[in-house]
Amino acid sequence: MVPGLISQKIAAAKLDVISEMLGSVKSLPLASENEFTRDPHMVAAGESYLRRALEALLDLGRHVLAKGFGLPVAQYAAIAEQLEAKGVVANDLAATLKLTASYRIRLVHQYDVVTPSELYTILTAKIPDVVAVSDAIRSWLAENPERVDKSL
Repeated sequence: MVPGLISQKIAAAKLDVISEMLGSVKSLPLASENEFTRDPHMVAAGESYLRRALEALLDLGRHVLAKGFGLPVAQYAAIAEQLEAKGVVANDLAATLKLTASYRIRLVHQYDVVTPSELYTILTAKIPDVVAVSDAIRSWLAENPERVDKSL
């Protein structure tokens, strides 16, 4: 695969989805675990918002690598490793992205073992990690305008 330009339109769309889903997480009753888990609709909503935010984040990383560096990366852990290797995210954020990728895998493939309590913990303690990684990619894109296709 030959490196090219990263689509600003695609990157912006993925960042918008992340922002929208994380905003939706904030609308959930997360003041206490009991309040959150009392309504199964809130648990389902939280799971959906988190999964969609993580998928958008990983898709963004995959797009940056494929278009900007010519690296087709299939596995989620490899997205984090390659973003670090290419200087898009720092070492600590790559480790954070690997961890968040594991949440996505569990939500999709091991959904039956993710408890409402665990989901509550992720939603209340790990959302800043998603923000930090997406902010780092956003900053890298802004600092590397020559790698971005701004045409619509």
